Amino acid sequence: MERILVIGGARALGAAVARRAKKDGYDVVVGARDLAAAEALASEIGATAVRIDLQDESTIAAAADRLKDGVDHIVTTGSAPHDVRATELDRDKLVAAFTAKVVGPMLVAKHFAPVLRPTGSMVLFSGVVGWRPGPGSLVKGVTNGALEYAARHLAADLAPVRVNAVSPGVVDSGSWDRLGDKKAALLDKSAAGTLVGRHGETDDVVDTVMWLLRAGFVSGETIHIEGGARHKTA
Repeated sequence: MERILVIGGARALGAAVARRAKKDGYDVVVGARDLAAAEALASEIGATAVRIDLQDESTIAAAADRLKDGVDHIVTTGSAPHDVRATELDRDKLVAAFTAKVVGPMLVAKHFAPVLRPTGSMVLFSGVVGWRPGPGSLVKGVTNGALEYAARHLAADLAPVRVNAVSPGVVDSGSWDRLGDKKAALLDKSAAGTLVGRHGETDDVVDTVMWLLRAGFVSGETIHIEGGARHKTA
């Protein structure tokens, strides 16, 4: 049975990946900064929980040591949004955003490289904002864009382990529920900004992640899951 570690696996898209992976017969390890949340989901689906905080390298090293008998796949969905204009940047929050999206996954590669089986893979999470510049999305855009290059270079560095990234658009994964009544308007606007006329669903992303785990001839790529939003001109 192949083992998959899902970092950020206690909520939203990470939790959806963990659930699907368990359903598909993987040995699932839910990694999260909030160990209690990871343990709750792990208990529910019959998985294992481990604490991983992408802002704290020691937790990554400890998790790799705990899983030293081998991991086949790693999916990392971590983020630390800092959605402000350039004049409002906070250095600590800026560093945290880059650590969660870029530095953290690179440190995961550092510590898990000896643990990852050569037929395995890593899947990183980027996002459409990397290709759609706009006011207030500076940090999210740059960090998401950097993930494309991280996937390329990690793929070369870790070969034959495959490394790819997925770049979702606006997805109704539960993370927008906090907007309350404004959620529907956001999803409608997102749908209008695509070529396919709808917003994303959780399964759109999860299906792609699960395909990448099995796509043995794909490495160093970024797969865009946003209904052609990058190509919508009006």
